[in-house]
Amino acid sequence: MLRIGNASGFYGDRFDALREMLTGGPLDVLTGDYLAELTMLILGRDRQRDPAAGYAKTFLRQLEEGLGLAHERGVKIVANAGGLNPAGLAAAVRALAERVGVPVRVAHVEGDDLLARGSWGDGVLTANAYLGGAGIATCLRAGADIVVTGRVTDAALVTGPAAAHFGWAPDDFDALAGAVVAGHVLECGTQATGGNYALFTDHDPRRLRHPGFPLAEIRADGTAVITKHPGTDGVVDLGTVTAQLLYETGGARYAGPDVTARLDTVRLTPDGPDRVRISGVRGEPPPPTLKVGLNRVGGWRNEVVFVLTGLDIEAKADLVRDQVTDALATTGGNTPPAEVRWELARTDHTNAPTEETASALLRLVVRDPDPDAVGRAVTGAVVELALGSYPGFHVTAPPGKGAPYGVFESTYVDAAEVGHLAVLPDGERVPVPRPVHTKELEPVPEPDADLPEPLPTGLATLPAPLGLIAGARSGDKGGDANVGVWARSEGAWRWLAHELTVDLFRHLVPESAELTVVRHVLPHLRALNFTVEGLLGEGVAAQARFDPQAKALGEWLRARYAHLPEVLL
Repeated sequence: MLRIGNASGFYGDRFDALREMLTGGPLDVLTGDYLAELTMLILGRDRQRDPAAGYAKTFLRQLEEGLGLAHERGVKIVANAGGLNPAGLAAAVRALAERVGVPVRVAHVEGDDLLARGSWGDGVLTANAYLGGAGIATCLRAGADIVVTGRVTDAALVTGPAAAHFGWAPDDFDALAGAVVAGHVLECGTQATGGNYALFTDHDPRRLRHPGFPLAEIRADGTAVITKHPGTDGVVDLGTVTAQLLYETGGARYAGPDVTARLDTVRLTPDGPDRVRISGVRGEPPPPTLKVGLNRVGGWRNEVVFVLTGLDIEAKADLVRDQVTDALATTGGNTPPAEVRWELARTDHTNAPTEETASALLRLVVRDPDPDAVGRAVTGAVVELALGSYPGFHVTAPPGKGAPYGVFESTYVDAAEVGHLAVLPDGERVPVPRPVHTKELEPVPEPDADLPEPLPTGLATLPAPLGLIAGARSGDKGGDANVGVWARSEGAWRWLAHELTVDLFRHLVPESAELTVVRHVLPHLRALNFTVEGLLGEGVAAQARFDPQAKALGEWLRARYAHLPEVLL
């Protein structure tokens, strides 16, 4: 058995987690996920200012006390904190180890950075292929104690150590797929142990104040048990693991550079308190291409939030909207910003007991390729209205100058064109071969034969929130959003499987009405996964939507009313 823990789900996660995981119980490998689409853009801008930068500096600070603990306990550390400069981070870790007197062998993985190709178009700051775990495995087999990488898939942080430990071959697809599923559960840290959990009110809130980070006990056949260190807070049960399994995935085929995992084969079973077993996962050859994430500066944006208090909220919003529109059309002879968006959030309450609860928020967002179009022209137009607009005029913060925003997009390249490279502790540079067996990715048809029997016709229904019978978790993939919905009971699953169609989803989520929505069915999880294409525009860094990463889209869906059978309530 191999115990793999996680101590970071994003760049900025709980700083003490690395120490907590090293001291909380037995581990063989500790991983950390520091990279996301937005993080790569941030690191890209860091590298513009300083070519020696480009990695997650937090990881180094965590290692100052964690390095000795890991060495004492024989725990290997694998992290993608190298970002855009894994060689630089590896050198910094060696320097730290020498300074604190801890003998460690440090290796790194590179080859994902494809920016030098120069074929990505204007303004691209980062271009990185999503590598698999084979380079990590090569480093560990060579005796590395610490492996840092650039852009690898989140699950590669688990598939690499597991493949190295168990000696899996590249075509041990079922075992690799099991490790991918375990890695996907671990990658977001405490989201697997009760964090951000839709059904959190089912549990004692005291257990959720400081949830422990998750770990996976992986066996040679790829089966795993998700758990956490004894005595730590949080919850690991079928619901928390299901929620994380659905997070930021799409169809039944979950493609990666090592293997394509069939999520429709995953089976979850309780294995004791705070223990959930993952079994039955089938794997298929990976696709012949690798995903490449591109980040570029898309332009400049500015934002002002007006506070509207008391009576006549709509009329106040109309007045200031017209005033700003006129001002932007005439200020300094400039043309208005290329994009002007207004959003009125009716947060106000009738006869409210406080001024804040009597107020609504009117949000103005402007975007343009020219920073001048969203800078002084906008701030001047707003400030000059201070004494000549709606009664009670004020804003949540002083208007500022515009700021650049990013755009994320993805493309694909032949895996053979990417020079995946393991740089071993002694400096030897070992090319990592691409998978011999590949398979083009194809969608899985909806499994009608595996759907449960529908509920009897003619049952009495009541309008009620969908969340009374289902949990949900949502997230982003570039400009697309995904919403995973799982049933709380077998009866709820019989209703969800047949009634929560694409049409009903569009009705419940009106923002998706004109967009492409794809429904995926995962019967063993009693779950549906919806992909909403284009909901997030050009991705999180573009901030084109109130909730730019769709983090709360699932909670909005759960709060929407549907006609639910009374027997389920």
